[in-house]
Amino acid sequence: MATDLPSPAHQTLWDLIKEMRFGMMTHRHPDGSLHAHPLTTQNRSLDEGVLYFFVSRTTELGQRIALDGDVNITYCDTHRDHYVSVTGYARLNHDLTLRQRLFNAMSWAWFPAGPTDPNLELVAVQILHAEYWNISESRVTQLFKLATAAVTGQPPRIGEHQAVHFS
Repeated sequence: MATDLPSPAHQTLWDLIKEMRFGMMTHRHPDGSLHAHPLTTQNRSLDEGVLYFFVSRTTELGQRIALDGDVNITYCDTHRDHYVSVTGYARLNHDLTLRQRLFNAMSWAWFPAGPTDPNLELVAVQILHAEYWNISESRVTQLFKLATAAVTGQPPRIGEHQAVHFS
């Protein structure tokens, strides 16, 4: 499925997220402390800059999002040196058609009654800002650049770091 993203940076962001698929969503508790949950990204594309996640109604996450929707989602692939941080606003989405469209074979393990499972909540995160670090150099090249930086006093240029804004 094609994405209608406005720039190459938006496309790179989506390419990294879809490869990693599992993110840690951090939200705030009423006492101000932060808490993170591992979640599976349900998107098949990043149209409109929204990420979707299924969560269980039996967990606190839906309740916390209803109180404070400010979230951060981090994705990490240490084997390929790809990292993503997404800041956004989360809300519960009750659109049954969207649930049906996003529901997949792995979702059945968590929600055996399917998209109409009474325990299923769909969380939609509107991305406000994201950053990614996409390091394509080999470990040897990275070490060489780090050593060169230590000698020259100039910061190393390793990989691509990009900030991506959404309207």
